[in-house]
Amino acid sequence: MYPEHDSQTNSSVCEDSQGMLPQCAPLAVPYVPFQQNNPKRYSQQEALANGTLFPGLNLPFHIKAEAVKVLGTQLAELQALEFVLLELGLYLDTHQNDKEAFELFRQYSALEAEARKRYEATHGPLTQSAAANADSWSAWLEGDWPWHQSMEGGDK
Repeated sequence: MYPEHDSQTNSSVCEDSQGMLPQCAPLAVPYVPFQQNNPKRYSQQEALANGTLFPGLNLPFHIKAEAVKVLGTQLAELQALEFVLLELGLYLDTHQNDKEAFELFRQYSALEAEARKRYEATHGPLTQSAAANADSWSAWLEGDWPWHQSMEGGDK
């Protein structure tokens, strides 16, 4: 069975019934960029928004979902710092001799710990294990939950 022809776009239209890889499916060209030492980096907020700390790995997939706007909140700051730590950790797994990246990792780790402390002082424990530092278990149950955001994007 051949795909239907769309005369307006002069292209084939793949139907769902043609399986996972129909004859008319476009070819894919996989590409994994090589990451150099000391690559350029986005700021922590840009990294979170782009899904990578490294502009060289930011490939244009042309699909961007609208996210809940939480920019400028304590939670957004914490999430951005945690994201940068994760990205730097992955980078350091393959570039363990990059002393500048390791120093950045240490600096961001300290910033993340401070941001977490500020968040939890304002909103209560962020995780169950953090509730161990509270006066009682009710701090975990009664604190602001991370998903309790106002529609305008600010903290509850």
